[in-house]
Amino acid sequence: MEIPAIVGAGLVVIGVGIGIGSIGKGAMEAIGRQPDASAKIQTAMLIVAALIEGIGFAALFAV
Repeated sequence: MEIPAIVGAGLVVIGVGIGIGSIGKGAMEAIGRQPDASAKIQTAMLIVAALIEGIGFAALFAV
Protein backbone atom coordinates (compact mmCIF):
# COMPACT_ATOMS: atom_id res chain seq x y z
CA MET A 1 0.00 0.00 0.00
CA GLU A 2 1.34 3.41 -0.87
CA ILE A 3 1.54 6.39 1.44
CA PRO A 4 -1.31 8.45 -0.14
CA ALA A 5 -3.67 5.50 0.19
CA ILE A 6 -2.76 5.08 3.84
CA VAL A 7 -3.33 8.78 4.51
CA GLY A 8 -6.66 8.64 2.65
CA ALA A 9 -7.79 5.61 4.64
CA GLY A 10 -6.80 7.33 7.87
CA LEU A 11 -8.79 10.43 6.96
CA VAL A 12 -11.84 8.28 6.15
CA VAL A 13 -11.65 6.56 9.53
CA ILE A 14 -11.23 9.87 11.36
CA GLY A 15 -14.17 11.39 9.48
CA VAL A 16 -16.44 8.43 10.23
CA GLY A 17 -15.45 8.55 13.91
CA ILE A 18 -16.19 12.26 14.16
CA GLY A 19 -19.51 11.83 12.33
CA ILE A 20 -20.75 9.00 14.52
CA GLY A 21 -19.53 10.78 17.65
CA SER A 22 -21.45 13.93 16.80
CA ILE A 23 -24.58 11.88 16.05
CA GLY A 24 -24.28 10.16 19.42
CA LYS A 25 -23.77 13.48 21.19
CA GLY A 26 -26.80 15.02 19.52
CA ALA A 27 -28.95 12.00 20.23
CA MET A 28 -28.01 11.94 23.91
CA GLU A 29 -28.80 15.64 24.24
CA ALA A 30 -32.15 15.13 22.51
CA ILE A 31 -33.00 12.17 24.75
CA GLY A 32 -32.06 14.28 27.78
CA ARG A 33 -34.53 16.95 26.67
CA GLN A 34 -37.34 14.56 25.70
CA PRO A 35 -36.95 11.21 27.45
CA ASP A 36 -40.31 9.93 26.24
CA ALA A 37 -39.16 10.20 22.59
CA SER A 38 -36.02 8.14 23.20
CA ALA A 39 -37.12 5.17 21.08
CA LYS A 40 -37.65 7.32 17.98
CA ILE A 41 -34.41 9.24 18.54
CA GLN A 42 -32.41 6.05 19.05
CA THR A 43 -33.86 4.48 15.90
CA ALA A 44 -33.00 7.54 13.83
CA MET A 45 -29.52 7.65 15.35
CA LEU A 46 -28.81 4.03 14.46
CA ILE A 47 -30.03 4.48 10.88
CA VAL A 48 -27.87 7.56 10.33
CA ALA A 49 -24.84 5.88 11.95
CA ALA A 50 -25.26 2.90 9.63
CA LEU A 51 -25.43 5.21 6.62
CA ILE A 52 -22.26 7.00 7.71
CA GLU A 53 -20.46 3.69 8.15
CA GLY A 54 -21.63 2.60 4.71
CA ILE A 55 -20.22 5.76 3.16
CA GLY A 56 -17.00 5.15 5.08
CA PHE A 57 -16.72 1.59 3.73
CA ALA A 58 -17.35 2.83 0.21
CA ALA A 59 -14.66 5.47 0.64
CA LEU A 60 -12.20 2.89 1.96
CA PHE A 61 -12.83 0.65 -1.04
CA ALA A 62 -12.33 3.62 -3.37
CA VAL A 63 -8.92 4.27 -1.81
